[in-house]
Amino acid sequence: MTLTVAALVAAGAFAGGFVSGLAGFGTGLIALGFWLHVIDPAPAATLVAVCSVVSQVQTLPAVWKGIDGRRIAPMVGAGLLGVPLGTWLLARVDPDLFRPVVGGLLLAYAAFMLLSRFQPRLAWGGAAADGAVGFAGGIMGGLSGLSGPLPTVWATLRGWGKDEARAVFQVFNAVVLGAVAAWHAVSGLFTPALLLLVLVSLPGTTIGAYLGARLYRRLSDARFREVVYLLLALSGATLIWASL
Repeated sequence: MTLTVAALVAAGAFAGGFVSGLAGFGTGLIALGFWLHVIDPAPAATLVAVCSVVSQVQTLPAVWKGIDGRRIAPMVGAGLLGVPLGTWLLARVDPDLFRPVVGGLLLAYAAFMLLSRFQPRLAWGGAAADGAVGFAGGIMGGLSGLSGPLPTVWATLRGWGKDEARAVFQVFNAVVLGAVAAWHAVSGLFTPALLLLVLVSLPGTTIGAYLGARLYRRLSDARFREVVYLLLALSGATLIWASL
């Protein structure tokens, strides 16, 4: 591992942990903007899962009182079913296609969330629709570690409050990405090189999550959204530019 690779991995871990501490999700969305420049998609997805679980568990006590098991259970259960399918797809993804697709996802997601106050709120679907979104999030988690975007967008359309939404994101990501990490380990994806990447990433992840959680208490809702979504847009634009 060169110094440049180590620096990008550590920087991505810190940025991803920081955003996760702020919002309860987003480790992969931010970190992949750094990591995919120097790490192939397969180990990057596993690294996202490991760092996400660390940051989610670290800050879980902050949202414990907002957890509603009846709301979360359909999404988590279906998400766990989607993880094996996403992991199966992982070895069949073309890296040259994966980078611009992820970049486009980041840009589209950031734009959607910045404009989401103009979107209608959905009251239909119930637990079945929640489960379908969770299943798709599980597939994305197994494929790239990006389990959070779809449940986050869905929660926005549902009109859940900030505390309710954060509890859903955080528990869903912690459970689903924990399953992703375990599935990747069983599939033989935990190589010595990956373990070295984990060791480089964990300090930045824990420090970033700690600082993000502290700043979350001080930022207004509007400023919080601006910071997170501008970072997402910047990461996405960088990935698309690098793939041209």
